[in-house]
Formats: sequence, C-alpha cells, structure tokens
Amino acid sequence: MADKDPIRVGILYSETGVTSTIGLSQLQGALLGIEEINAAGGIDGRELVAVRHDPQSNPARYAQLAEKLIVQDRVNVIFGCYMSSSRKAVIPVIEKWNKLLFYPTLYEGFEYSGNVIYTGAAPNQNSVQLAEFMTTNFGARVYLIGSDYIYPYESNRIMGELVMQRPGSEKLGEHYAALDATEKDYRAIMADIRDKQPDFIFSTVVGDSTASLYRAYAEAGFDPKRMPIASLTTSEAEISQMGRGVATGHFTAAPYFQSIDSPANQRCLAQLRARFGDGCVPNLCWEAAYFQMHIYANAFAQAGSDGIAEILPHILGAEFDAPQGRVKIDPTNHHTCLYPRIGRVDAQGQFTIVRQATRAVYPDPYLVTHSLGDWTARLDTLEV
Repeated sequence: MADKDPIRVGILYSETGVTSTIGLSQLQGALLGIEEINAAGGIDGRELVAVRHDPQSNPARYAQLAEKLIVQDRVNVIFGCYMSSSRKAVIPVIEKWNKLLFYPTLYEGFEYSGNVIYTGAAPNQNSVQLAEFMTTNFGARVYLIGSDYIYPYESNRIMGELVMQRPGSEKLGEHYAALDATEKDYRAIMADIRDKQPDFIFSTVVGDSTASLYRAYAEAGFDPKRMPIASLTTSEAEISQMGRGVATGHFTAAPYFQSIDSPANQRCLAQLRARFGDGCVPNLCWEAAYFQMHIYANAFAQAGSDGIAEILPHILGAEFDAPQGRVKIDPTNHHTCLYPRIGRVDAQGQFTIVRQATRAVYPDPYLVTHSLGDWTARLDTLEV
C-alpha cells in the first residue's frame, strides 16, 4: 500500500430496522469524527474513508457484513454494533480473522475479547449509580421490564442484585417484550404494575418499542414523581420518538447527555448540527461512536498501521477529550474510563443532570469491587 493511499475502515451501524434511531446517530458520530480527522489533514496526510454497510438491526446480517468488510473490503478495523446480540454475532468473525472491533454501546458487562475495544459504559459506570440513586430517593421495591434478548436479561439481573442490597428490597415483577412491542403489548404489564405499586420501574427496553412503553405508562396515568421509570438505554433519541412531555420526570443513567455544559460538548454539537441538520439527535451512543474514531486515528498515526499487532499497543491507555470529559482506554480490560451521570427528563425532552461524577470511573466489567455506598455509586449532587 502506498503511503498516501486512503485508509479504509468498516462501519456497521443499522440505518434501518427497529434500532435504526440509535444506529443512525452512531453513524453520524462516526462520520463526524472522520470528517474532523480529514479536515485536519487526515492521518499523516492520508484520507480516512468509511466503508459502510447497513445491518438492518439484524444480528445475523451483522455477522455476514463483518465477514464481507474483512474478506472483500479488506478492512482491519470495524466500528459498529448496538444491541449485545449484534456484538456477540460479530465477535467470532472478528476473532477468526484477528481484526479489531470498536463497540460504542453500553452493555451488560461480564465479557472480554482481546479483539474488542469497549467504549460504552460497563455496569459499574451506570447500573451501580442508578441503583444507588433510585433506592435512596424512591425506595427499593423494583419492577423490571426489558426487551427480549440478552442485554435486558443480564442488565436486569445486575440491577436486581444491586437493589437487593437494600433493606426492605423486593423484586415485584420481571417481564420481557418483543423488540417491536406496541403500547397494546405493554398494557397488561401496566395493569400488573398498578396492582404491585413498585417504588420505581427499571426499563431495559430498547429501540422503537421504548416509545411504546413510555406512552403506555402515560396512558395508565402513573405519576413519575412517585413511581418513575429508570433506564440505562432511554436517551434523547428515544425520547424524540415519544411525543412532547411523555418522558418528562423519568430518569436515565449515562456518561453523556446533550445538556453537558462544556466547551468540547458545545463545539461537537454545533459541528454535528451544521453537518447533519437540526433533525439529528445526539445521545450516549453517538458520543462514544464519535470519540472512538479519534482514538483510533491518533493510535494509527503513532503506529503507522491499523494491523491489530501494531495499533493495539497505542490504543490501550490512549486518552481523548470527549464531550463527556477526558476518557481513557483501560489497558487491563479494553474498556473505557467514563463519567457516570444521572439525568431527569425535562419538558423539552432534554436531561437535567441531577448527579455526576467529578472524576472518571474506571471500568469494572465483572463488577468485582463495586457495591452500593462507595464513592462511584453516590456521585455528586447537582440538583434534587
């Protein structure tokens, strides 16, 4: 390869299907990162080029397209995946060919691959903080609702175990719905919630059905001041699908919200909207998709190659001033040091940040050391 040939990277984000709202935002984050890198002269003068395919929110198609990117398109690094089922479909392909996947999505933890860089939150960077906040402010009687696949099963297990650390805790229900569930599908669950009267509802519903869940809650007439929905996955993107005011008063834990008041975040949001228009909806997965592209480019510039043996030592330990704060790839487990926050949805569909970490929390994907009550769980109070 000539020294000035373009550098090709694989992009696998769903532009269609039930998770396309998030997928499109991840794609925009990746493309914005690429455009910034190229505008600054590329990687040592070489243009960074996205080789992009649409997996259509289908895990089997993710695996097929990962193979195509590696074998036919001849890329060494793939940026992609949203649902854990898609990541788990792609990892065997990545490992077989000894390539590298950057995965920009929060997930259930309890995984490590030497061929993956995990830039979304691990459970000790969102679940622990959310459990601490909700049980302290609302109570420890929880009702669990999720989409029917691996991430909600595991995330609900973790949340249940964390909540059960509290005196008087109780798991009052646990239900899973199809990824294309409608408001009608959630009505029976809302009736059960009315009977059980939990202190809060923990949602691991993802994709288009998130809006259906929150609409069903509103239709049931429940009060978020007394019994809110708490989530790790409901972001500005899903809220934009719900209709004005539907999500107001509910809570999400994430390392990134649009409302972060920092120069880096404001600059990124301005550039994103200048490039993609006001219709784009930045969220936690958008932000990770954006900053991981810069981490890759900086590592390539140091390594001179994106072969895994050459580039990986320069990725591990790498830092970047992301919109959420200065992030770092932990060399011991390939996950990322992030800034947990808890936000409450306001009437405009944005998050008022009520708690946040003042320093980065190191990832602990196996939840070896974290429990309710330690400093990473409590966070700093911004608003009550």
